Order: sequence, then structure tokens, then C-alpha cells
Amino acid sequence: MVVKFLRENVWAAAALTLLRIYLGWQWLDAGWHKLAGEGFSASGFLTKAIESPVMDKATNSAVYPTYTGFLEHFALPNVKLINFLIPVGEFLVGVGLIVGGLTAAAAFFGLLMNFLFLFAGTVSTNPWLTLLGIIVFLGGANAGKFGLDYYLLPWIRVGWKKLTGGRGGKPVDAGTA
Repeated sequence: MVVKFLRENVWAAAALTLLRIYLGWQWLDAGWHKLAGEGFSASGFLTKAIESPVMDKATNSAVYPTYTGFLEHFALPNVKLINFLIPVGEFLVGVGLIVGGLTAAAAFFGLLMNFLFLFAGTVSTNPWLTLLGIIVFLGGANAGKFGLDYYLLPWIRVGWKKLTGGRGGKPVDAGTA
């Protein structure tokens, strides 16, 4: 019932607009400071997350060992890629949320980054941003009703129907078209 209200009610759309703009500003600001600053490097953060993973005190074992392995064997060796993806990702999530363009996708990728930061043991504002991101994500297209999604989503639907030949999401086989 709450999700239906968030997805269909015009007053919920208005509230979600204010919420997504606030959330978008938080992401945009975080990304902008990293992009425009003296040079962002995630290597210290990654090293600390690997050396001090989130631990279960009862069993004295890492809570997310596969995530720690991912950080150690992929993220840290490819820190230049991570140094690009984090600030650009934060900035683009912020832009998407502020203008209401691909709002659900922006909220999803914001949530993904929040969870990755939480898995690494960083609390900061992540629980708050996660809660707000979940609300915006649950609002779906209604969260972008007063934004670019109002124009963008119908255009995407028409393009998708043309791409799939109006077959309900099944792509057209080049051999049968």
C-alpha cells in the first residue's frame, strides 16, 4: 500500500521531488569535491578497508570476506579506475536525481555505492542516504514525475517498442524481422 502510494500519488510525487533534489545535492556535492579538489585517491580508503574489515566480534571473523577479497584483488590493483568511477559516479547520480532524469536508475546506483561504502566499514552519512535512496527508488517513475523523466520515459518506451517490434520486451531476431 505504501509503495502504491509512492508510485501513483501526485502528492507523493511532489514529496519525492523534494527528497530526490536533497539527495541529489548530497551526491553531487560529494562527487564535485572529489572532481574539483586537489586529486582524489581511494587507495588509502581501500587499504584501510582491507587491513581492518568489518568483523563479527562473536566469531572474530570478517563479516564480508568476499567483499574484502574484491577490494584486495580487484579494486586496489585497479585504483586508477576506482579513482575515476567514484567521483564521476557520485556526480552523475547527483545530476540524475536533481534533474529527475532516469531517477530510479540514479537512485539504484546511489544505493549501490552506499552499500559498497557500508561493506567497507564506513558509516558516515551512508545509512541516512541509503534510507532516502530506498524511498526514492521505491517511488520509481513517480519520483521523476516533476523532472526529465516526465518527458524521457515515454520517449524511451516508444524507442523500446520500436526496437522490440512491439513484442512485449522480446527483442526482434534479425533473421525473422
